[in-house]
Formats: sequence, C-alpha cells, structure tokens
Amino acid sequence: MYILDTYKRATELGTYLVEHNSTVRATAGHFGISKSTVHKDITERLKVQNPVLYKAVSRVLAQNKNERHIRGGMATRLKYKKEKY
Repeated sequence: MYILDTYKRATELGTYLVEHNSTVRATAGHFGISKSTVHKDITERLKVQNPVLYKAVSRVLAQNKNERHIRGGMATRLKYKKEKY
C-alpha cells in the first residue's frame, strides 16, 4: 500500500494518525512503510503542504510523547507477568 506521491502520502498518513489517534509505529505498520518515512512525512512535508492537518498531527504526537512512559511501563509489567506463570 506504498504511495509514491509524497504529497498524497503525507496527507493520508496525517489523516490516518489523527482519525485513529495512532502512534507513528502503528501508522507505519498499517501502511507498510518505515517509521522514519512516516515521521519525515508528518513532521516536515505536512508542515509545508497542509498546516491545519499538521497542527492536529502535532497534538497527537505530543499526546503520544507524554504517554509513552506509561505504555512502556505497562509493556514491562505484562512481560514480567507472563514470565511469572
């Protein structure tokens, strides 16, 4: 599902990320592209191409950044819970 047109791809990635309140990793997995491509598209290209969507994406990315320590702790907790049994 790789989209060659960078303008279209950046817009679709941004729209998906905002609609699904997704992470960069989950968005990359959904579209079958690398995390670095997703990050470059939504932080650099989208800023120039679609500033309104860029602001919405920035809010989701900021929220994800604020929550990542919680998700990491939950993953570690589940890991050790599985090893215990």
